[in-house]
Amino acid sequence: MSTEQILGLVTGLAFGFFLQKGRVLRYDKQVSAMLFKDMTILKFMLSAIIVGMFGILALNDLEIIKLSHKAMNVGGVVIGGALFGIGWAVMGYCPGTSVGAIGEGRWHAIFGAIGMIAGAAVYAELFPFFKSTVLTWADFGKIGLPEALGVNHWVVAVIFTIITIAMFRWFEKKGI
Repeated sequence: MSTEQILGLVTGLAFGFFLQKGRVLRYDKQVSAMLFKDMTILKFMLSAIIVGMFGILALNDLEIIKLSHKAMNVGGVVIGGALFGIGWAVMGYCPGTSVGAIGEGRWHAIFGAIGMIAGAAVYAELFPFFKSTVLTWADFGKIGLPEALGVNHWVVAVIFTIITIAMFRWFEKKGI
């Protein structure tokens, strides 16, 4: 195993551990999030995004890594997001939490994992079609939010963090 693979495994195991400890693998938490009754999962995801964002931006600035944006196209985002949302609503788990639920012994979540693998296989087979259709709809190229706004990436990170913290405070006031 390479160093990158070992680091990926350790990071994945740590993330799974925190998913379990944060109780976000529970079906009732998933359903409550979709019904806007419990924001535990949203708070967990946004916290992970902030930590990852600051870590990746710091590593990029130190030239330890190099960011490589994927193409931003509205067709892929809208259709992919809709499929993701439908799958989550039907299954009651998102891809990461379905694998974590299997790890906890909730074997019914295996159907979500099988669906992920089948969906990836179908996408891979149909990629040539998607490349010439869906992935060309409103294609903005390989651009990130800072480039689109013409600001330093740290500005976006700080503003995102402030908005997230304000949202967390509002959730706490509402008891969600």
